[in-house]
Amino acid sequence: MTTTSAFTLALRPDNVAVITIDVPGEKMNTLRADFGDEVRNILSQLRENPLLEGVVIVSGKPDNFIAGADINMIAGCKSAAQAQSLAQKGQRLMAEIAGLPVPVAAAIHGPCLGGGLELALACHRRICSDDDSTRLGLPEVRLGLLPGSGGTQRLPRLVGVTLALEMMLTGKQLRPRQALKAGLVDDVVPRAILLESAVALVKQRHKPRRALPVRERILAGPVARALLFSMAAKKARSRTRGNYPAPERIIEAVRTGLAQGSSAGYETEAGAFGELAMTPESAALRHLFFAGTEIKKEAGSDAAARPLRQIGVLGGGLMGGGIACVTAAKARLPVRIRDIREEGINHALNYTWNLLGERVRRRRMKSAERDRALARISGTSDYSGFHYRDVVIEAVFEDLALKQQMAAEVEANAAAQTIFASNTSSLPIRDIAARAQHPERVIGLHYFSPVDKMPLVEVIPHAGTSAQTIATVVSLAKRQGKTPVVVADKAGFYVNRILAPYINEALRCLAEGEPIEHIDNALVDAGFPVGPVRLLDEVGIDVGVKIIPVLEQAYGSRFAAPENISAILNDDRKGRKNGRGFYLYPAKGRKNSKKADPSIYTLLGVAPAARQPQQTIARRCMMMMLNEAARCLDEGVVRNTRDGDIGAVFGIGFPPFLGGPFHYMKTLGARRVVDELERLAEAYGDRFMPCEALRRRAQEDECRRDNEKCQPQAGV
Repeated sequence: MTTTSAFTLALRPDNVAVITIDVPGEKMNTLRADFGDEVRNILSQLRENPLLEGVVIVSGKPDNFIAGADINMIAGCKSAAQAQSLAQKGQRLMAEIAGLPVPVAAAIHGPCLGGGLELALACHRRICSDDDSTRLGLPEVRLGLLPGSGGTQRLPRLVGVTLALEMMLTGKQLRPRQALKAGLVDDVVPRAILLESAVALVKQRHKPRRALPVRERILAGPVARALLFSMAAKKARSRTRGNYPAPERIIEAVRTGLAQGSSAGYETEAGAFGELAMTPESAALRHLFFAGTEIKKEAGSDAAARPLRQIGVLGGGLMGGGIACVTAAKARLPVRIRDIREEGINHALNYTWNLLGERVRRRRMKSAERDRALARISGTSDYSGFHYRDVVIEAVFEDLALKQQMAAEVEANAAAQTIFASNTSSLPIRDIAARAQHPERVIGLHYFSPVDKMPLVEVIPHAGTSAQTIATVVSLAKRQGKTPVVVADKAGFYVNRILAPYINEALRCLAEGEPIEHIDNALVDAGFPVGPVRLLDEVGIDVGVKIIPVLEQAYGSRFAAPENISAILNDDRKGRKNGRGFYLYPAKGRKNSKKADPSIYTLLGVAPAARQPQQTIARRCMMMMLNEAARCLDEGVVRNTRDGDIGAVFGIGFPPFLGGPFHYMKTLGARRVVDELERLAEAYGDRFMPCEALRRRAQEDECRRDNEKCQPQAGV
């Protein structure tokens, strides 16, 4: 037996070699360039063994195969040439595995992603466990990169161009049965027999060649293939709006390999990898990856979280139903819903049934798993069963007196240690806790709609909240599949505070006569998932308007909405939920319409015309958000720039390719941000005046550039 730092080689009595990958001190296996010599040493030993029958590569980790390559390697590259060399080394190593004279099989359990799948693709055969945790994919595009160790060449030849492009351009991951159907793996077996099944697979000296589907054989023709790549590029540009360079380079690498041969394809792949690694888009996306990884490790406070056994939810509406669903389905905790109306309880149960039923229909969940999740949800019109709840999450109307009443009722009907968490979007937590007997167990837990899709939750302790309460709700949020960010108990908290001036500025553009679609397209082109006016329709115009006065009272006139906007609310327009908003909604289902309601302009008394370039509109809205984010950091609303970036990207869809507000401002430079805000202030009003924190940072940067000794100050 030969042991290396991460690889163990063992030869079985039947002359099948087993290479076990187990990176010391790491929960997940990742590939690093410095493993290269160790792997080559093992491969050399294998080539020298004349009795060798086959090789199986397996993970020594209990829950993952290889999660990808270590992204820190890219951070160490200072030039495109260095990053290209990194890719070429990976390509050569995979080629050596593929060149072994005996069958090599990858035995896959758990995530097999990025470089992990590229290693598996270099093997002659692949077999995976039927476990739900097993996933196979090449998600490098999500980091602004492409697969750099041969993935763009091997995957299309194995599963066909259509599926390969879909996987690489979207980061799509295949489940075990999907991978089998696609031909990505040769078999799917229970985890208990994975290794022995892989051994049996390599002993089959001749593997039957799988024929590609008829569609792929048709697409092999030059005309059909040219059309395929043209359509793929068009679809990618439509999705990325030209903000992400990686998809086009992926298409180029695949096309080159199929048209000019593998050697040209590998060369194109490595060159593109090197260039993409140096782009600001990849740097921003990698920044978010590391930030998200770090924040998931945090407990929220130094105290130990209390054990979680049962959860309560007050209110069976849209938010309450969503919270109950993720608690039962993801956290796998029993949850009891209290609503004064049976209809509310039924609504919450139907919410979970419909949502999980759709997953079952798409084969993303087994029906038995859905049934178990539903069995965890119960309902009541009183407080029966609430004595045993560890945390009760309130999701009732945004009314302070009502929320105070809910806190009092929970204290009267639950256990002494029960935590009361308010899903408020704007009300101060200190006010909700003001009349509580145990304010140390009152906290804010702000979810975003729809709860099952939005990854962020704001955890809002007030001054009297205990450290254990913070740690406990952070633990709950993580079990629900959320990314929790702890923010200060100040008006608007963080996400709504930076969102409000952004939406307000869009409404000012509308009040000036800019067409609704023109405004929304400007921000979608800038990288937001939906435009600000559409977003207001989605969350509810009435909900958005309630937050504005709270913020205006707390922070002044820069939060004031345009005066003529009140005409829209007075016209009973609440958005999609009542089918009356900025956009038109068909009577059936009230699905989104791409057309704005022209009567909006009559209400506002404006004649719509696109007078400003979309870039100007986007800058107006985004710079208001950046300025407010800087204030939030300066005031301690967010603990650090990392939390501010994650909160904005996960909470409101701030363009990921910019890395979040603070990463973006760092990329631009504080002086440029200040100068642009001052230009906007001169053109559109004092609300754009750069905050003091940004001015300080700009001055500090200038001092450093001039090599002057300046006293460091707090700021962005």
